[in-house]
Amino acid sequence: MRIPHNDALGSDSLEAPERRCILTGSHGSRDELIRLAISPDGDVLPDALARAPGRGAWIGVSRGELETALAKGKLKGALARAYKGAALTIPADLPQRIEAALTRAFTDRLGLEMKSGKLLVGSDRIAENARMGKVRWLAHAADAGQDGSRKLDQAWRVGEDEEGSGKQGITLPLDRATLSVALGRDNVVHMALTDRSAAERLAIPLQRLLRYLGHGAATGQNEGDSPADSAAPVAVTTN
Repeated sequence: MRIPHNDALGSDSLEAPERRCILTGSHGSRDELIRLAISPDGDVLPDALARAPGRGAWIGVSRGELETALAKGKLKGALARAYKGAALTIPADLPQRIEAALTRAFTDRLGLEMKSGKLLVGSDRIAENARMGKVRWLAHAADAGQDGSRKLDQAWRVGEDEEGSGKQGITLPLDRATLSVALGRDNVVHMALTDRSAAERLAIPLQRLLRYLGHGAATGQNEGDSPADSAAPVAVTTN
């Protein structure tokens, strides 16, 4: 992507860990905000992994807030300032493209963890590993049955010796059909990770997606939980 003017990607990650939302002026870490870049044709597009070379602009708002900013012309003005008047085209479906890109980044990460053998699917397999204290992250599809989710949540609490804590898996903003297609498996309803590093890798794209959809960060119910220990039920800003 051709990305004119603004701060360089990667060159200042240690010096400036925070980024500024071009719409609100608020600051957040690059793992929390969404990066926008410009295609060779001048289209403003999402850079879901924040890896495109050159310079970019960041936003830290929900899809609903972005749609409002787009309709009122605020996004156009903010991008014009961020890119110093460079010729830009903002696709009318940019909010939808961002959601699709964030979803793809998350499901791609899930796929990589599955290939590495760190992602478990299937209630029986997850329950067995959970009771043995091997599960580091637990999640349920948006349309998962409450009974099945509760049983796995309980098995996880038992394995973690946290009975009575209320700790439970994350309800993802994706249904079983979406997860099944993404992972190439039939009827993917529940998932678990057995590796803490894998959970930390997954936390970044998941947090971006949840924030954009207006659900906030995936944080654990237990005080002190790290993003890798995310366990809260989910009803499912510049570089």
